[in-house]
Amino acid sequence: MKLKKQVALVTGGSRSIGRAIALGFAREGANVAVNYVSHTEEAHSTVREIESLGGQALAVRADISKREEVEAMVIEVWDKLGPIDILVNNAGVQKRVFFLDLEEADWDWMLGVNLKGYYLVGQAVTTRMKARSSGTIINISSEAAGFPSQRMTAYCISKAGVAMLTKCMALELAQYGIRVNALAPGLTRTDINRKDLEDEDFLKMRLARIPLGRVMNPENLVGAAIFLASSDSEMATGITLHVDGGRSIT
Repeated sequence: MKLKKQVALVTGGSRSIGRAIALGFAREGANVAVNYVSHTEEAHSTVREIESLGGQALAVRADISKREEVEAMVIEVWDKLGPIDILVNNAGVQKRVFFLDLEEADWDWMLGVNLKGYYLVGQAVTTRMKARSSGTIINISSEAAGFPSQRMTAYCISKAGVAMLTKCMALELAQYGIRVNALAPGLTRTDINRKDLEDEDFLKMRLARIPLGRVMNPENLVGAAIFLASSDSEMATGITLHVDGGRSIT
C-alpha cells in the first residue's frame, strides 16, 4: 500500500472527483477526512465506504472560502485523525454565464471557492506541516487553466490561478520538505457538468478537441492522484500533471 497510515484531507470529497480520490487513497491505506459543505449524506456515505475498506474516515463540514471554517476543519482533522500528510484541494464550483452578464456575486463565489479556498486550506495545512518537515499537496486544476471557453470566464481564471498558485507554493515550501503539484483533468463526467454533457451539440464539440475521443470518469484520475501523493513522485514538485485524453496537446 502506497499511502499506508497516512492522513489525507480531500476538500469537496463527498462527490465526483473528490470522492473517487478519497476512496482511491483509502484503498492504498490512507485515513481520509472528507470535506463537504452541503452534501451531508454523500459525505457520510463516502466515509462509510472508506470504513468498509478498513480505513478511518471523518466527514467534516467547512466552506473553504471562509478562513474561520477552514481553521476549525484543519484542527478537527488533526485532533481526530492525526497530522495531515496529504492535502487534496479539490472543492470547486462553476456557473456558465456570458462575460457581459457575469455578476460580481458569481465572480466572488467562483474565485472564492476555486482559488481563495485553495490558498486558505493550503496555508492552514502547510503552516502545521512545516513543523514536521514533510507533506504533499495536490491542487486540482483543469484543462480550463490553459484554454478559454465560452461562458466560463471566472472559472477559467480561477483554474489558471490554481496553476500559478501551485508553482509559487512549491517554490516557497520546498525548504520545509513539502511538495506541491497540480492535477489537471480534462472533460470529466461530474455533478457540476452532467447537464452540459446531456447536450449532444456541446458533447460533440468538446469530443472533437480530445484526441482519445471520450469523456473521462472521476476514477480515471485516481492513479495520477496516488502517484502525486506517494513517494513514487518524491522528486516532483511544482508540476501540473494533465490527465485529459490529450486535450492539452491540441
